Amino acid sequence: MTMTVASSHLAFHESDEHQRRLVSHRLTRYAVPIGRALFSLIFLLAAPAHLRAATIEYARSQGVPMANVLVPASGALALLGAMSIALGFKARYGAFMLVVFLVPVTLMMHKFWVIADAQQAAMQQVMFMKNMSLLGCALILTHFGAGPLSIDAMLFKSKNDASLGRVSAAER
Repeated sequence: MTMTVASSHLAFHESDEHQRRLVSHRLTRYAVPIGRALFSLIFLLAAPAHLRAATIEYARSQGVPMANVLVPASGALALLGAMSIALGFKARYGAFMLVVFLVPVTLMMHKFWVIADAQQAAMQQVMFMKNMSLLGCALILTHFGAGPLSIDAMLFKSKNDASLGRVSAAER
């Protein structure tokens, strides 16, 4: 009798834990698209500045070669990558585009280690570390992709269903 009580008590706790996980998953699944949107926002807002003469001139002063070509191109790369991630469409490629954008931009534009003025060096170090954080997030997205609430997930499910011969509700 004690065994039955103990096992039913255990089953209750397992069921309770399962319910908690389901509720948690239902709530946290929205964190992924919100996170993608927030992550993308900085690139979406900054991209137009890459077309401005002042930005191109500043990059040239920092030693960026062919700044008049590379700065607008980097802005386009950042814009396309950010849009891809925000929409959750080909997000792994979009994240990789941001990796390609962030590495040279971080190393060329935020060289805090060569700045003599302590206040300016501190500001560039903050910018450098911000970019490193963004780079880390881009690398995570490159590996894991857009998540469950995305165009990528919808296309994968549709493709997977078609390969298994399943018919969608719209096709019935």
